[in-house]
Amino acid sequence: MRTDLTVLEVPVGGRAHDVVPALQHMLDGQGPPLLPVPAGDHREIRRLTDALHPGEPIDDTVGLVVATSGTTGTPKGAQLTAAALRASGNATHERIGGTGSWLLALPGHHIAGMQVLLRSILSGTEPVIMDVSHGFDPTVLPSAVAAMRGPRRYTSMVPTQLIKALDHPDAAAALAELDAILLGGAATPEPVLRHARAVGVNVVRTYGMSETCGGCVYDGIPLTGVDVRVDAESRVWLGGTVLASGYRGLPDHGAFAQSGWFRTDDAGLFDDGALRILGRLDEAISSGGLTVVPQVVEAVLIEHPAVREVAVIGLPDDRLGHRVAAVVVPEHGSAPTLGELREWTCATLDATAAPRELHLVDVLPLRGPGKIDRRALLARFS
Repeated sequence: MRTDLTVLEVPVGGRAHDVVPALQHMLDGQGPPLLPVPAGDHREIRRLTDALHPGEPIDDTVGLVVATSGTTGTPKGAQLTAAALRASGNATHERIGGTGSWLLALPGHHIAGMQVLLRSILSGTEPVIMDVSHGFDPTVLPSAVAAMRGPRRYTSMVPTQLIKALDHPDAAAALAELDAILLGGAATPEPVLRHARAVGVNVVRTYGMSETCGGCVYDGIPLTGVDVRVDAESRVWLGGTVLASGYRGLPDHGAFAQSGWFRTDDAGLFDDGALRILGRLDEAISSGGLTVVPQVVEAVLIEHPAVREVAVIGLPDDRLGHRVAAVVVPEHGSAPTLGELREWTCATLDATAAPRELHLVDVLPLRGPGKIDRRALLARFS
């Protein structure tokens, strides 16, 4: 059957509770397919509705159409069935120890925040909601965690939020009270993971995207019902019960060309049975005829004691094609030099991967919930 796609405006703060009944009806198969959009953000609502056409027919097996733009900036709508969303939520609870209370610390219209609300429904619990309309405030975490009811308590975050929380002892202590923190949206620097675990925070690294109902591989191991393969070109493919039924209005999109599989843009490998993501294939830098994967270089640079956050980009170069550049948020009171970072990189990687240019910034630009906006960096420093 066909029905019309319906806009669901998702507020921030406590009013996010208002959308729970509509989500419950959707999961139960009693409500229309929903397009989550950020309430009050008229520009973004217009952008998403122009691209995804609410009010027009859609297969009634679809529960949510979640907007995803990837690195292109053009919205696509991942069509997620209620069955896929239930499979995702149930598999998550199975992996992390059972149903429980959830804290929403992310925008609810993105898949990671939406899943917090859906997992709360599946758990039969009331979500505790932080107001992130003006950004993530770690000083609010202790009271938010204290408001959660047991016996098991969880949240979902992006690495930048965890980094901020670990800078505040009370916030870090509050996170340590939770049974698990699902961390996704971007790669997590190893020093951050070590710091979190040292103060008792149980971090579960997740990998996935809107097209797979969010995270579907936890700490490198697929959830129940999830299929993963890596092809000869190192590209990661995902499939199984959590897979979207294609994109809204794009029935022939190449990412879903192989039946039952989603073709990601990520390179990966299996390391002792666990999936390890190396980086995005479309972000690789060709420098002097050799390929440099930004995330591999970032994983080395982040270990430097003067580096707090880092992004690696390729800037146009007349001789090399592209030169490797590092954009660094330094640790407080530190000012790393290009020479120091080149020497640090060359101790682990080939000299081709060492940065030839360094920019120190106060903050890295982000897109969506926690991903580095490399296009913004390229526009700024090219």
